[in-house]
Amino acid sequence: MSTHDESLGPEGYQVDRVEQWIDSNVQSLTPPFKWTRLEGGHSNLTYQIEDQNGNLAVIRRPPQGELLPKAHDMSREWALISALGPTNVPVPAALGFCEDPEVTGAWFYVMGHVNGHPLYSSDDTNLYVPEPERQKMAFHFMDVLAALHEVDPDEVGLGELGKRDSYVGRQLKTWYRSWTSSVEPADFDDPRAHELQDFFLKHLPDQGPIKVVHGDYGPHNILVGPDCYIHAVVDWEISTLGDPLADLAYALNPWPDPTDPEPPLPEAALAPKGFPTRTELAARYAEKSGRDLSNLDYYIGFNRWKSAAIIHGVYARYCAGAKSTDGIDMEEMRERIPRGLDLAERAVSRLSYS
Repeated sequence: MSTHDESLGPEGYQVDRVEQWIDSNVQSLTPPFKWTRLEGGHSNLTYQIEDQNGNLAVIRRPPQGELLPKAHDMSREWALISALGPTNVPVPAALGFCEDPEVTGAWFYVMGHVNGHPLYSSDDTNLYVPEPERQKMAFHFMDVLAALHEVDPDEVGLGELGKRDSYVGRQLKTWYRSWTSSVEPADFDDPRAHELQDFFLKHLPDQGPIKVVHGDYGPHNILVGPDCYIHAVVDWEISTLGDPLADLAYALNPWPDPTDPEPPLPEAALAPKGFPTRTELAARYAEKSGRDLSNLDYYIGFNRWKSAAIIHGVYARYCAGAKSTDGIDMEEMRERIPRGLDLAERAVSRLSYS
């Protein structure tokens, strides 16, 4: 949550200049606006704006302060919602993109407002997706992912979105480097992290046709409408070109399955009853996409391993004093690292060549 005092005006926006820019560049909106902060969205400064005629839109810019070179990439999000607008992938309408930092100190873009809600917790699910609608919503979640993976990046102008060589191979290299550099500050290593990396490299699948991958497709990055269908997919900032099966495995991770060693946390968005199992959702994707999922457990194992490496790196930064540990359960975070490796091992043990 932001500590910004909203009575001082929207954080990160010079309202007069931004409204003037929108007046000149977005025909459908008439300032002045009523600004309302929207939470979520990877700390990007995201507001709903309502114009004089009651028209709604959403404006988004990076957080203030120093940023990593590729973090909070507004131009990438803008390129994706613009390119995917005419396809079968539901995205907010692309209304305007400002590359002039003189306006408010950073690039920003304006997109159409979507009548829908992300699912961050079981409370959200119980509020927005009644139990009889959960199967429909979950199957549509997979249908939308299959629709994304049908898009030909070159045909929609996204052919330069990322590298075309081995997506999984690159990620293995990146996250293994993160693991090894985090061992000392975290004072934590696990031989399985190294063994699994060797296994994934040894059995690296041939990459099929390159597709647009979201990279963080989950209940927190969809907007579920009043009809319990997915009205939009949001937060495209880490989207790239890659292997759709890796994207699928990531999307399947939070969905529970009876084979899991333990049930999801009760507060998790997908914990409430009535959703299909992870196995049923994978079958739905296979049916919609026509893809062979016989090697899916490789990708599930890789994603679990990658998640463990990410948590390991975050834990190491906390241990090194690079981040404040106020309100952070360090013990629980440390326990999540071997738990991720357990899940990775379980997945690869189901592979016939493991």
